[in-house]
Amino acid sequence: MTHAASQCESLMTAEVLRIGFGGGCHWCTEAVFAALRGVIRVEQGFIRADAPDDSFSEAVLLTFHPDKISLGSLIEIHLRTHSSTSNHSMRRKYRSAVYAMDEVQSETARRILIELGSGFNVPLVTRVLPFRAFEASDERFRRYAEKNAGGPFCTTYIDPKLALLRKEFGGFLRAAGE
Repeated sequence: MTHAASQCESLMTAEVLRIGFGGGCHWCTEAVFAALRGVIRVEQGFIRADAPDDSFSEAVLLTFHPDKISLGSLIEIHLRTHSSTSNHSMRRKYRSAVYAMDEVQSETARRILIELGSGFNVPLVTRVLPFRAFEASDERFRRYAEKNAGGPFCTTYIDPKLALLRKEFGGFLRAAGE
């Protein structure tokens, strides 16, 4: 590889990052992140970390442009659109987590969680965990909100999250046709 090609490749890598988010149902999480500008790809499925969090839990894997939407904004949106303060009985299936790709991303995410935590009335249960593996959902469940708009699950669970997103984070939404 030439020096110029190497420089170009490192610039491309620096412009696009990946991170995982788990919280509530991955159908809801997918719909929230798919609505954001700067998010290139949302893969719905299951993520595992290290023990004791090595069982697969519903999550999404994002590819995003950090110059268009910051990691801090993604984390704040994630915290505000799922039960990030509730240590409910379904946390094994719906682990509240930020799945970091490396130690630098882990430290950044931990710092962001500490900063944002003061904006909640009770402590966050969301943790930063190392990303270890991803398994995609079956194709029939991907893009659930898009395929099932107006259905009972969407109107009960997804639509209120999207309404909150429009109200509180409207500046981060994709433009029409984007």
